[in-house]
Amino acid sequence: MSVPDGPTSESDFLALALGVFHDALEEPAALPASGAAAATTAALSASLVAMAARATAEWPEANGVAAQALKLRRRLAELARTNAEAFAAVLSQLDTPGPERGRDARLARALDRSSELPLAIAEAAADVAALAAFTAERSIARHRADAVAAAALAEGAAVAAAHLVESNLLAVADDERCAQARAAAEAAGAARCLAEASK
Repeated sequence: MSVPDGPTSESDFLALALGVFHDALEEPAALPASGAAAATTAALSASLVAMAARATAEWPEANGVAAQALKLRRRLAELARTNAEAFAAVLSQLDTPGPERGRDARLARALDRSSELPLAIAEAAADVAALAAFTAERSIARHRADAVAAAALAEGAAVAAAHLVESNLLAVADDERCAQARAAAEAAGAARCLAEASK
């Protein structure tokens, strides 16, 4: 099953009904896959941050934080789409017959692109986690748990995306993007710990 015909803008995955997205994920198709799931998880986390911030009416920075969270959500929605397209390109190269040398070069380019996007997801998810921790320290008690949960979700997304970077670059483990992805996941973890400490 592939994602059904529908919106083709940056909000593709967020515009899908949740059940439809779940159904698409369970099928062994190129679109969507784990990168899109990680990006969408982080996007949902950003929505939680915006909600927790807006609920704290007496916080002067609440609207600004909510705006930052929603900007990250839009960024992650776009990354969900482009990452799925990049992964589909990798599968296409794997399935395309041809001279081994030319095919290997095309596959290397596709893998390179499909590594850049999970890195961007990991870094955006780390930004969401940091914003969630900042919000958890300042939000009203009723919504502090939402901000902490947002940090935990964002950390999970960052860890997942970092794993994808390393998986795609398995043959070149010393690629600096692997270290950058791990650093983003670690930063998200530190933010989650900071958010939990605010309880």
